[in-house]
Amino acid sequence: MVKTEAQFIPSNNNASFELRGDLTLSTVPALWRVVRKTEWANAQIDASGIVRCDGAGAALLFELVQRGAQLQHIPEQSQRLLQALNPEQALLPSAGKKRVNAISQLGLNTFNTLADFKLQISFLGAIAQAIADTLRQPKTFRIRDFLQQCELVGANAVPIVALISILLGVILAFQSAIPMRQFGAELYVANLLGLSLIRELGPLITAILLAGRTGAAFAAEIGTMKVNEEVNALVTFGFDPMRFLVLPRLMAGVLMAPLLTLFAEVVGLFGGALVMKGFGIPFATFWSQVSTQVDLVDLFTGLSKAAIFGFIVASVGCLRGLNTGNGASAVGAATTQAVVQTLVLLVIADGLFAVVAYHMGW
Repeated sequence: MVKTEAQFIPSNNNASFELRGDLTLSTVPALWRVVRKTEWANAQIDASGIVRCDGAGAALLFELVQRGAQLQHIPEQSQRLLQALNPEQALLPSAGKKRVNAISQLGLNTFNTLADFKLQISFLGAIAQAIADTLRQPKTFRIRDFLQQCELVGANAVPIVALISILLGVILAFQSAIPMRQFGAELYVANLLGLSLIRELGPLITAILLAGRTGAAFAAEIGTMKVNEEVNALVTFGFDPMRFLVLPRLMAGVLMAPLLTLFAEVVGLFGGALVMKGFGIPFATFWSQVSTQVDLVDLFTGLSKAAIFGFIVASVGCLRGLNTGNGASAVGAATTQAVVQTLVLLVIADGLFAVVAYHMGW
């Protein structure tokens, strides 16, 4: 569009001046010098010749009004912009929050839950497709990324897992030994501790630690990539985000969770053995009691549960990261949602696993 230079022209009619042309950011600087050097009190300006006007032009018109000029025949667009600069103009009240009744809120929550469930099913299908494609083309699997994620998920989590596990073993052994000592049965604390750690508490506590540490990290990392358009860049360059981002993290979570669980169980039993040593039970007796109570089925059950928990932690973290919205707050919301949903799914999966193990006689 051709720009028309704005200018003041002495008028031949009743107005003192005629203002013509475009009042835009690129044209009004020259007019400001004229406005400041001229006496505008009671001057009449015919503004019908204004072609275009933006915020800078509206500021110039407002300055003319403040200096006493009387503007006539202002175009409608310029009039709206000038009116917006009027300090006496009342601000438009913000729209109040629309109230939603209980039935509508229930329907909305149900719809969101079903949509989220559909999203999770689709994500599981995408994971299965990525695994199948990788099996057909093993060379496409990113070994370096997988090993790096194994280090982040497994090796870097060893200190916190060790600390929590030994404290858990010490507390369980001490709290159990005191009441059982009244009946002379403190020896059987080893049986209780071994069975509870290997079948239940070891996998669950490790999974909760991974949810707060690894699942949140996956969601935040991939969510930040989503906000910065890095995921879209990968798609543009022909990389599948499922195989490039999700699969290495998923495999690392499934592999490292049983190993961390096994480490947590050993450390927890060691902490319990230290406490029982204080109650006069030697290490050899403690480990003998544990070995008589716990068999390979219990160990396999706990490790299988840990692998499933690792899958849940990694998959939920990656899913929430890939579905992050826009803005920095969206990353925090995705991370929070990943941790909360992971904890809920862990409890549900643990309950289902207990029911299945009971009916299978494990």
